[in-house]
Amino acid sequence: MLFNSIPFLIFFPIVAGLYLLLPKKIKPIWLLVASYYFYMSWNYKYVVLILFTTLVTYAAGILIGKAGSAAKKKAFLAAGLVLNFGLLFFFKYFGFFLENVSRILSVFKIGVIDNPFDFLLPVGISFYTFQAVGYCIDVYRGDIKAERNFIRYALFVSFFPQLVAGPIERSKNLLSQINEIGEKKTASYEKAVSGFGMMLWGLFLKMVVADRVSIMVDEIFKNIYRIGTVEAVFGAAGFSLQIYADFAGYSAIAIGAASVMGFELMENFNTPYFATSIADFWHRWHISLSTWFRDYVYIPLGGNRKGKARKYLNIFVTFLVSGLWHGASWSFVIWGGLHGLYQIIGDLLKPAREKTGKFLGLNKDTAGYKVGQILLTDLLVGFAWIFFRASSVKQAFDYIGRMFTRFNPWSIFDESLLNWGLDYREMLILLFAILLLVIVSIIRYKKGVNIGTFLYEQDMIFRWVVFVLLIISIIVFGEYGTDFDSGKFIYFDF
Repeated sequence: MLFNSIPFLIFFPIVAGLYLLLPKKIKPIWLLVASYYFYMSWNYKYVVLILFTTLVTYAAGILIGKAGSAAKKKAFLAAGLVLNFGLLFFFKYFGFFLENVSRILSVFKIGVIDNPFDFLLPVGISFYTFQAVGYCIDVYRGDIKAERNFIRYALFVSFFPQLVAGPIERSKNLLSQINEIGEKKTASYEKAVSGFGMMLWGLFLKMVVADRVSIMVDEIFKNIYRIGTVEAVFGAAGFSLQIYADFAGYSAIAIGAASVMGFELMENFNTPYFATSIADFWHRWHISLSTWFRDYVYIPLGGNRKGKARKYLNIFVTFLVSGLWHGASWSFVIWGGLHGLYQIIGDLLKPAREKTGKFLGLNKDTAGYKVGQILLTDLLVGFAWIFFRASSVKQAFDYIGRMFTRFNPWSIFDESLLNWGLDYREMLILLFAILLLVIVSIIRYKKGVNIGTFLYEQDMIFRWVVFVLLIISIIVFGEYGTDFDSGKFIYFDF
Protein backbone atom coordinates (compact mmCIF):
# COMPACT_ATOMS: atom_id res chain seq x y z
CA MET A 1 0.00 0.00 0.00
CA LEU A 2 1.79 3.11 -1.25
CA PHE A 3 1.37 6.44 0.51
CA ASN A 4 0.68 7.97 -2.90
CA SER A 5 -2.24 5.66 -3.68
CA ILE A 6 -6.03 5.65 -3.45
CA PRO A 7 -6.07 2.69 -1.01
CA PHE A 8 -3.93 4.66 1.46
CA LEU A 9 -6.12 7.76 1.05
CA ILE A 10 -9.01 5.55 2.20
CA PHE A 11 -7.05 3.56 4.77
CA PHE A 12 -5.43 6.42 6.69
CA PRO A 13 -8.49 8.59 7.50
CA ILE A 14 -10.35 5.50 8.74
CA VAL A 15 -7.44 4.35 10.90
CA ALA A 16 -6.65 7.82 12.27
CA GLY A 17 -10.32 8.72 12.83
CA LEU A 18 -11.12 5.54 14.74
CA TYR A 19 -7.88 5.79 16.69
CA LEU A 20 -8.82 9.24 17.95
CA LEU A 21 -12.34 8.10 18.88
CA LEU A 22 -11.65 4.71 20.46
CA PRO A 23 -11.16 4.23 24.24
CA LYS A 24 -7.55 4.49 25.39
CA LYS A 25 -7.23 0.79 26.18
CA ILE A 26 -8.30 -0.17 22.67
CA LYS A 27 -6.07 2.33 20.83
CA PRO A 28 -2.83 0.25 20.84
CA ILE A 29 -4.70 -2.87 19.68
CA TRP A 30 -6.39 -0.93 16.87
CA LEU A 31 -3.10 0.54 15.67
CA LEU A 32 -1.43 -2.88 15.81
CA VAL A 33 -4.19 -4.45 13.71
CA ALA A 34 -4.01 -1.55 11.24
CA SER A 35 -0.22 -1.81 11.05
CA TYR A 36 -0.28 -5.53 10.32
CA TYR A 37 -2.99 -5.01 7.69
CA PHE A 38 -0.84 -2.28 6.13
CA TYR A 39 2.17 -4.60 5.99
CA MET A 40 0.19 -7.59 4.74
CA SER A 41 -1.11 -5.52 1.81
CA TRP A 42 2.35 -5.94 0.25
CA ASN A 43 2.67 -9.69 0.71
CA TYR A 44 0.60 -11.38 3.40
CA LYS A 45 3.04 -14.32 3.65
CA TYR A 46 5.87 -12.11 4.86
CA VAL A 47 3.95 -11.09 7.96
CA VAL A 48 5.55 -14.21 9.47
CA LEU A 49 8.95 -12.49 9.23
CA ILE A 50 8.01 -9.35 11.10
CA LEU A 51 6.20 -11.48 13.69
CA PHE A 52 9.37 -13.60 14.09
CA THR A 53 11.51 -10.48 14.60
CA THR A 54 8.99 -9.14 17.10
CA LEU A 55 8.83 -12.36 19.13
CA VAL A 56 12.60 -12.89 19.18
CA THR A 57 13.48 -9.34 20.24
CA TYR A 58 10.61 -9.20 22.73
CA ALA A 59 11.85 -12.39 24.41
CA ALA A 60 15.48 -11.29 24.18
CA GLY A 61 14.66 -7.98 25.86
CA ILE A 62 12.92 -9.70 28.78
CA LEU A 63 15.68 -12.30 29.17
CA ILE A 64 18.38 -9.61 29.09
CA GLY A 65 16.49 -7.62 31.70
CA LYS A 66 16.12 -10.64 34.00
CA ALA A 67 19.66 -12.00 33.50
CA GLY A 68 21.64 -12.08 36.71
CA SER A 69 25.12 -11.83 35.19
CA ALA A 70 26.91 -9.94 32.46
CA ALA A 71 27.72 -13.21 30.68
CA LYS A 72 24.06 -14.18 30.47
CA LYS A 73 23.11 -10.72 29.23
CA LYS A 74 25.70 -10.97 26.46
CA ALA A 75 24.50 -14.46 25.55
CA PHE A 76 20.86 -13.38 25.25
CA LEU A 77 21.83 -10.28 23.28
CA ALA A 78 24.03 -12.33 20.97
CA ALA A 79 21.19 -14.80 20.40
CA GLY A 80 18.82 -11.98 19.50
CA LEU A 81 21.32 -10.39 17.12
CA VAL A 82 22.27 -13.66 15.42
CA LEU A 83 18.66 -14.71 14.82
CA ASN A 84 17.59 -11.33 13.45
CA PHE A 85 20.66 -10.56 11.38
CA GLY A 86 20.64 -14.18 10.21
CA LEU A 87 17.11 -13.73 8.86
CA LEU A 88 18.12 -10.45 7.21
CA PHE A 89 21.19 -12.10 5.68
CA PHE A 90 19.18 -14.99 4.28
CA PHE A 91 16.58 -12.85 2.52
CA LYS A 92 18.76 -9.92 1.49
CA TYR A 93 22.37 -11.10 1.16
CA PHE A 94 22.40 -14.87 0.66
CA GLY A 95 22.17 -14.62 -3.12
CA PHE A 96 24.90 -11.94 -3.18
CA PHE A 97 27.10 -14.16 -0.99
CA LEU A 98 26.67 -17.20 -3.25
CA GLU A 99 27.30 -15.10 -6.34
CA ASN A 100 30.65 -13.91 -5.01
CA VAL A 101 31.64 -17.36 -3.77
CA SER A 102 30.86 -18.69 -7.24
CA ARG A 103 33.07 -16.05 -8.84
CA ILE A 104 35.97 -17.03 -6.61
CA LEU A 105 35.43 -20.74 -7.34
CA SER A 106 35.25 -20.09 -11.08
CA VAL A 107 38.69 -18.47 -10.97
CA PHE A 108 40.07 -21.78 -9.75
CA LYS A 109 37.81 -23.63 -12.20
CA ILE A 110 36.09 -25.49 -9.38
CA GLY A 111 32.59 -24.67 -10.56
CA VAL A 112 29.73 -22.46 -9.49
CA ILE A 113 27.02 -22.65 -6.86
CA ASP A 114 23.48 -21.99 -7.97
CA ASN A 115 21.17 -20.16 -5.60
CA PRO A 116 18.35 -22.58 -4.76
CA PHE A 117 16.25 -19.75 -3.35
CA ASP A 118 14.63 -16.94 -5.27
CA PHE A 119 12.75 -14.83 -2.74
CA LEU A 120 11.25 -11.41 -3.21
CA LEU A 121 12.96 -9.06 -0.77
CA PRO A 122 10.52 -8.47 2.12
CA VAL A 123 9.64 -4.78 2.10
CA GLY A 124 11.01 -2.86 5.08
CA ILE A 125 12.99 -5.78 6.51
CA SER A 126 16.17 -3.73 6.97
CA PHE A 127 14.27 -0.97 8.74
CA TYR A 128 12.23 -2.97 11.24
CA THR A 129 15.16 -5.32 11.90
CA PHE A 130 17.43 -2.41 12.84
CA GLN A 131 14.71 -0.86 14.96
CA ALA A 132 14.09 -4.08 16.88
CA VAL A 133 17.80 -4.85 17.27
CA GLY A 134 18.41 -1.31 18.52
CA TYR A 135 15.80 -1.96 21.23
CA CYS A 136 17.66 -5.10 22.39
CA ILE A 137 20.93 -3.20 22.58
CA ASP A 138 19.26 -0.38 24.54
CA VAL A 139 17.93 -2.91 27.05
CA TYR A 140 21.38 -4.53 27.30
CA ARG A 141 23.02 -1.16 27.96
CA GLY A 142 20.43 -0.30 30.59
CA ASP A 143 19.15 2.71 28.65
CA ILE A 144 15.57 1.40 28.91
CA LYS A 145 13.72 -1.33 30.74
CA ALA A 146 12.45 -4.34 28.83
CA GLU A 147 8.89 -3.91 27.61
CA ARG A 148 6.62 -6.63 29.01
CA ASN A 149 3.40 -5.65 27.26
CA PHE A 150 3.55 -7.60 23.99
CA ILE A 151 0.86 -5.54 22.24
CA ARG A 152 2.75 -2.30 22.85
CA TYR A 153 6.08 -3.79 21.84
CA ALA A 154 4.64 -5.33 18.68
CA LEU A 155 3.21 -1.91 17.80
CA PHE A 156 6.64 -0.35 18.33
CA VAL A 157 8.15 -2.73 15.76
CA SER A 158 5.31 -2.47 13.24
CA PHE A 159 3.94 1.09 13.58
CA PHE A 160 2.67 1.58 10.03
CA PRO A 161 3.68 5.19 9.20
CA GLN A 162 7.39 4.40 9.51
CA LEU A 163 7.31 0.62 9.09
CA VAL A 164 8.65 0.12 5.58
CA ALA A 165 11.14 2.98 5.15
CA GLY A 166 11.69 4.67 8.48
CA PRO A 167 12.57 6.81 10.26
CA ILE A 168 14.28 4.01 12.18
CA GLU A 169 12.88 4.85 15.59
CA ARG A 170 14.52 4.45 18.98
CA SER A 171 12.75 2.76 21.83
CA LYS A 172 13.30 5.80 24.06
CA ASN A 173 11.19 7.87 21.69
CA LEU A 174 8.47 5.79 20.04
CA LEU A 175 8.01 3.03 22.62
CA SER A 176 7.72 5.58 25.42
CA GLN A 177 4.98 7.38 23.45
CA ILE A 178 3.12 4.13 22.88
CA ASN A 179 3.25 3.47 26.62
CA GLU A 180 1.67 6.87 27.24
CA ILE A 181 -1.38 6.19 25.08
CA GLY A 182 -3.48 5.08 28.03
CA GLU A 183 -2.04 7.62 30.46
CA LYS A 184 -2.45 11.02 28.81
CA LYS A 185 -3.85 12.72 25.75
CA THR A 186 -1.24 12.81 23.02
CA ALA A 187 -3.22 14.06 20.01
CA SER A 188 -3.84 17.78 19.54
CA TYR A 189 -5.11 20.27 16.96
CA GLU A 190 -1.58 21.61 16.49
CA LYS A 191 -0.13 18.16 15.77
CA ALA A 192 -3.00 17.31 13.42
CA VAL A 193 -2.65 20.51 11.38
CA SER A 194 1.13 20.43 11.19
CA GLY A 195 0.98 16.70 10.38
CA PHE A 196 -1.48 17.30 7.57
CA GLY A 197 0.86 19.95 6.16
CA MET A 198 3.78 17.53 6.31
CA MET A 199 1.79 14.86 4.50
CA LEU A 200 0.84 17.25 1.70
CA TRP A 201 4.42 18.43 1.35
CA GLY A 202 5.65 14.83 1.24
CA LEU A 203 3.17 13.96 -1.49
CA PHE A 204 4.26 17.04 -3.44
CA LEU A 205 7.92 16.02 -3.18
CA LYS A 206 7.17 12.47 -4.30
CA MET A 207 4.59 12.98 -7.03
CA VAL A 208 5.52 16.36 -8.50
CA VAL A 209 9.31 16.40 -8.03
CA ALA A 210 10.72 12.88 -7.59
CA ASP A 211 8.46 11.01 -10.00
CA ARG A 212 8.85 13.72 -12.65
CA VAL A 213 12.64 13.98 -12.57
CA SER A 214 12.89 10.17 -12.43
CA ILE A 215 11.58 10.02 -16.01
CA MET A 216 14.67 11.89 -17.26
CA VAL A 217 17.06 10.09 -14.92
CA ASP A 218 15.81 6.65 -15.94
CA GLU A 219 16.16 7.48 -19.64
CA ILE A 220 19.72 8.73 -19.21
CA PHE A 221 20.86 5.74 -17.14
CA LYS A 222 19.22 3.31 -19.58
CA ASN A 223 21.11 4.86 -22.49
CA ILE A 224 24.55 5.62 -21.08
CA TYR A 225 26.32 4.74 -24.33
CA ARG A 226 24.44 7.53 -26.10
CA ILE A 227 25.09 10.30 -23.59
CA GLY A 228 27.81 12.90 -23.30
CA THR A 229 29.11 15.09 -20.49
CA VAL A 230 26.05 17.33 -20.33
CA GLU A 231 23.53 14.49 -20.16
CA ALA A 232 25.68 12.62 -17.61
CA VAL A 233 25.88 15.71 -15.38
CA PHE A 234 22.13 16.29 -15.67
CA GLY A 235 21.49 12.62 -14.93
CA ALA A 236 23.63 12.66 -11.79
CA ALA A 237 22.18 15.99 -10.63
CA GLY A 238 18.69 14.72 -11.42
CA PHE A 239 19.18 11.60 -9.34
CA SER A 240 20.52 13.71 -6.45
CA LEU A 241 17.24 15.61 -6.60
CA GLN A 242 15.13 12.48 -7.15
CA ILE A 243 16.44 10.47 -4.22
CA TYR A 244 16.13 13.43 -1.87
CA ALA A 245 12.59 14.33 -2.95
CA ASP A 246 11.58 10.65 -2.93
CA PHE A 247 12.97 9.72 0.48
CA ALA A 248 12.39 13.05 2.21
CA GLY A 249 8.88 12.90 0.76
CA TYR A 250 8.28 9.49 2.30
CA SER A 251 9.69 10.64 5.64
CA ALA A 252 7.52 13.76 5.60
CA ILE A 253 4.37 11.68 4.99
CA ALA A 254 5.38 9.20 7.71
CA ILE A 255 6.15 11.93 10.25
CA GLY A 256 2.97 13.80 9.27
CA ALA A 257 0.72 10.72 9.50
CA ALA A 258 2.12 9.92 12.95
CA SER A 259 1.67 13.54 14.03
CA VAL A 260 -2.01 13.55 13.03
CA MET A 261 -2.49 10.72 15.54
CA GLY A 262 -0.42 12.48 18.19
CA PHE A 263 2.96 10.74 17.78
CA GLU A 264 6.27 12.51 17.22
CA LEU A 265 8.72 10.61 15.03
CA MET A 266 12.35 11.67 14.86
CA GLU A 267 13.49 14.01 12.12
CA ASN A 268 15.07 12.23 9.17
CA PHE A 269 16.21 15.09 6.90
CA ASN A 270 17.46 18.57 7.68
CA THR A 271 18.38 20.39 4.44
CA PRO A 272 21.19 17.93 3.56
CA TYR A 273 22.17 19.75 0.38
CA PHE A 274 22.97 22.83 2.46
CA ALA A 275 25.70 20.84 4.25
CA THR A 276 29.16 22.42 4.32
CA SER A 277 31.08 19.11 4.58
CA ILE A 278 30.51 15.39 4.14
CA ALA A 279 30.38 14.95 7.92
CA ASP A 280 27.77 17.71 8.05
CA PHE A 281 25.86 16.01 5.23
CA TRP A 282 25.53 12.86 7.34
CA HIS A 283 24.22 14.92 10.23
CA ARG A 284 21.42 16.02 7.90
CA TRP A 285 20.75 13.03 5.60
CA HIS A 286 18.80 9.95 6.75
CA ILE A 287 19.45 11.02 10.30
CA SER A 288 17.77 8.01 11.89
CA LEU A 289 20.11 5.61 10.06
CA SER A 290 23.30 7.65 10.40
CA THR A 291 22.77 8.03 14.17
CA TRP A 292 21.95 4.29 14.39
CA PHE A 293 25.31 3.42 12.83
CA ARG A 294 27.05 5.98 15.01
CA ASP A 295 25.58 4.62 18.25
CA TYR A 296 25.56 0.90 17.49
CA VAL A 297 28.56 0.45 15.16
CA TYR A 298 31.02 3.37 15.14
CA ILE A 299 31.14 4.03 18.91
CA PRO A 300 31.28 0.29 19.88
CA LEU A 301 34.19 -0.10 17.44
CA GLY A 302 36.03 2.53 19.44
CA GLY A 303 34.90 5.73 17.76
CA ASN A 304 37.64 8.36 18.00
CA ARG A 305 38.90 7.19 21.39
CA LYS A 306 41.82 5.03 20.21
CA GLY A 307 43.91 7.32 18.07
CA LYS A 308 43.55 8.72 14.58
CA ALA A 309 44.42 5.57 12.67
CA ARG A 310 41.77 3.58 14.52
CA LYS A 311 39.30 6.45 14.12
CA TYR A 312 39.75 6.42 10.35
CA LEU A 313 39.41 2.64 10.22
CA ASN A 314 36.20 2.85 12.27
CA ILE A 315 34.78 5.52 9.95
CA PHE A 316 35.63 3.52 6.86
CA VAL A 317 34.20 0.25 8.23
CA THR A 318 31.02 2.00 9.39
CA PHE A 319 30.40 3.48 5.95
CA LEU A 320 31.17 0.22 4.17
CA VAL A 321 28.56 -1.48 6.36
CA SER A 322 26.18 1.40 5.68
CA GLY A 323 26.65 0.90 1.96
CA LEU A 324 26.00 -2.83 2.27
CA TRP A 325 22.88 -2.11 4.35
CA HIS A 326 21.45 -0.27 1.36
CA GLY A 327 21.76 -3.22 -0.96
CA ALA A 328 23.47 -6.49 -1.81
CA SER A 329 25.73 -5.03 -4.49
CA TRP A 330 29.34 -3.89 -4.73
CA SER A 331 28.15 -0.58 -6.16
CA PHE A 332 26.48 0.20 -2.81
CA VAL A 333 29.64 -0.82 -0.96
CA ILE A 334 31.70 1.54 -3.15
CA TRP A 335 29.16 4.31 -2.52
CA GLY A 336 29.53 3.83 1.23
CA GLY A 337 33.31 3.53 0.96
CA LEU A 338 33.49 6.81 -0.97
CA HIS A 339 31.68 8.63 1.82
CA GLY A 340 34.06 7.10 4.34
CA LEU A 341 37.08 8.17 2.26
CA TYR A 342 35.65 11.65 1.82
CA GLN A 343 35.57 12.11 5.59
CA ILE A 344 39.01 10.61 6.17
CA ILE A 345 40.65 12.70 3.44
CA GLY A 346 38.80 15.79 4.63
CA ASP A 347 40.11 15.30 8.15
CA LEU A 348 43.67 14.63 6.95
CA LEU A 349 43.68 17.77 4.78
CA LYS A 350 42.16 20.01 7.43
CA PRO A 351 45.51 21.50 8.61
CA ALA A 352 46.56 22.18 5.01
CA ARG A 353 43.19 23.78 4.25
CA GLU A 354 43.46 26.06 7.24
CA LYS A 355 46.98 27.16 6.32
CA THR A 356 45.92 27.78 2.73
CA GLY A 357 42.91 29.76 3.91
CA LYS A 358 45.07 31.98 6.10
CA PHE A 359 47.59 32.48 3.30
CA LEU A 360 44.84 33.53 0.88
CA GLY A 361 43.09 35.64 3.49
CA LEU A 362 39.81 33.71 3.26
CA ASN A 363 37.07 34.63 5.73
CA LYS A 364 35.15 31.52 6.78
CA ASP A 365 32.24 33.60 8.03
CA THR A 366 31.36 35.06 4.63
CA ALA A 367 28.41 33.82 2.58
CA GLY A 368 30.69 33.20 -0.39
CA TYR A 369 32.94 30.84 1.59
CA LYS A 370 29.94 28.84 2.85
CA VAL A 371 28.41 28.67 -0.61
CA GLY A 372 31.72 27.30 -1.88
CA GLN A 373 31.72 24.65 0.84
CA ILE A 374 28.12 23.70 0.01
CA LEU A 375 28.84 23.42 -3.72
CA LEU A 376 31.93 21.27 -3.15
CA THR A 377 30.04 19.00 -0.75
CA ASP A 378 27.13 18.63 -3.19
CA LEU A 379 29.58 17.86 -6.00
CA LEU A 380 31.18 15.03 -3.98
CA VAL A 381 27.80 13.68 -2.87
CA GLY A 382 26.44 13.83 -6.42
CA PHE A 383 29.45 11.94 -7.79
CA ALA A 384 28.97 9.18 -5.21
CA TRP A 385 25.26 8.95 -6.09
CA ILE A 386 26.29 7.59 -9.51
CA PHE A 387 27.39 4.32 -7.85
CA PHE A 388 24.19 4.26 -5.80
CA ARG A 389 21.99 4.65 -8.90
CA ALA A 390 23.91 2.42 -11.28
CA SER A 391 22.78 -1.18 -11.68
CA SER A 392 26.37 -2.43 -11.41
CA VAL A 393 29.92 -1.26 -10.79
CA LYS A 394 30.65 -1.56 -14.51
CA GLN A 395 27.71 0.66 -15.42
CA ALA A 396 28.84 3.26 -12.87
CA PHE A 397 32.37 3.42 -14.31
CA ASP A 398 31.02 3.48 -17.87
CA TYR A 399 28.77 6.36 -16.88
CA ILE A 400 31.67 8.27 -15.33
CA GLY A 401 33.74 7.53 -18.43
CA ARG A 402 31.10 9.11 -20.66
CA MET A 403 30.95 12.09 -18.31
CA PHE A 404 34.67 12.85 -18.66
CA THR A 405 35.40 11.82 -22.23
CA ARG A 406 32.36 12.82 -24.32
CA PHE A 407 32.34 16.61 -24.06
CA ASN A 408 29.28 18.12 -25.71
CA PRO A 409 28.64 21.61 -24.27
CA TRP A 410 26.38 22.48 -27.23
CA SER A 411 23.76 20.14 -25.79
CA ILE A 412 22.90 22.81 -23.24
CA PHE A 413 21.73 25.14 -25.99
CA ASP A 414 20.34 22.93 -28.79
CA GLU A 415 17.33 21.62 -26.81
CA SER A 416 18.55 18.03 -27.07
CA LEU A 417 18.02 17.69 -23.29
CA LEU A 418 14.30 17.72 -24.07
CA ASN A 419 14.73 14.32 -25.74
CA TRP A 420 15.25 12.51 -22.44
CA GLY A 421 11.65 12.07 -21.34
CA LEU A 422 10.72 15.61 -20.28
CA ASP A 423 9.47 18.11 -22.84
CA TYR A 424 9.56 21.90 -22.43
CA ARG A 425 6.34 22.01 -20.39
CA GLU A 426 7.44 19.24 -18.04
CA MET A 427 10.85 20.88 -17.58
CA LEU A 428 9.13 24.16 -16.70
CA ILE A 429 6.92 22.44 -14.12
CA LEU A 430 9.99 20.78 -12.64
CA LEU A 431 11.86 24.08 -12.41
CA PHE A 432 8.96 25.73 -10.56
CA ALA A 433 8.74 22.73 -8.22
CA ILE A 434 12.49 22.95 -7.54
CA LEU A 435 12.10 26.67 -6.81
CA LEU A 436 9.41 25.88 -4.24
CA LEU A 437 11.63 23.15 -2.76
CA VAL A 438 14.50 25.65 -2.40
CA ILE A 439 12.20 28.18 -0.69
CA VAL A 440 10.92 25.57 1.79
CA SER A 441 14.50 24.40 2.41
CA ILE A 442 15.62 27.96 3.15
CA ILE A 443 12.74 28.34 5.62
CA ARG A 444 13.80 25.09 7.30
CA TYR A 445 17.44 26.18 7.33
CA LYS A 446 16.73 29.65 8.73
CA LYS A 447 13.77 28.98 11.03
CA GLY A 448 14.80 25.55 12.29
CA VAL A 449 11.27 24.12 11.93
CA ASN A 450 9.70 21.77 9.40
CA ILE A 451 7.13 22.96 6.88
CA GLY A 452 4.21 21.60 8.90
CA THR A 453 5.14 23.52 12.04
CA PHE A 454 5.93 26.64 10.00
CA LEU A 455 2.48 26.59 8.36
CA TYR A 456 0.74 26.00 11.69
CA GLU A 457 2.40 29.14 13.04
CA GLN A 458 1.02 31.24 10.17
CA ASP A 459 -2.34 32.94 9.76
CA MET A 460 -5.13 30.40 9.19
CA ILE A 461 -6.12 31.88 5.82
CA PHE A 462 -2.53 31.76 4.55
CA ARG A 463 -2.13 28.23 5.87
CA TRP A 464 -5.22 26.89 4.11
CA VAL A 465 -4.40 28.72 0.89
CA VAL A 466 -1.07 26.85 0.89
CA PHE A 467 -2.83 23.56 1.68
CA VAL A 468 -5.28 24.03 -1.20
CA LEU A 469 -2.51 25.03 -3.62
CA LEU A 470 -0.49 21.95 -2.67
CA ILE A 471 -3.52 19.70 -3.20
CA ILE A 472 -4.21 21.28 -6.60
CA SER A 473 -0.54 20.98 -7.58
CA ILE A 474 -0.46 17.29 -6.62
CA ILE A 475 -3.66 16.56 -8.56
CA VAL A 476 -2.80 18.62 -11.65
CA PHE A 477 0.99 18.25 -11.86
CA GLY A 478 1.59 14.98 -10.03
CA GLU A 479 2.85 12.03 -12.06
CA TYR A 480 0.29 9.23 -11.95
CA GLY A 481 -2.31 7.50 -14.08
CA THR A 482 -2.63 4.44 -16.31
CA ASP A 483 0.21 5.49 -18.62
CA PHE A 484 2.63 6.24 -15.82
CA ASP A 485 4.09 3.75 -13.42
CA SER A 486 4.37 5.80 -10.25
CA GLY A 487 7.25 3.85 -8.84
CA LYS A 488 7.37 2.77 -5.25
CA PHE A 489 9.56 4.83 -2.97
CA ILE A 490 13.24 4.16 -3.66
CA TYR A 491 14.06 3.10 -0.11
CA PHE A 492 11.41 0.36 -0.19
CA ASP A 493 14.15 -1.74 -1.82
CA PHE A 494 16.35 -1.48 1.26
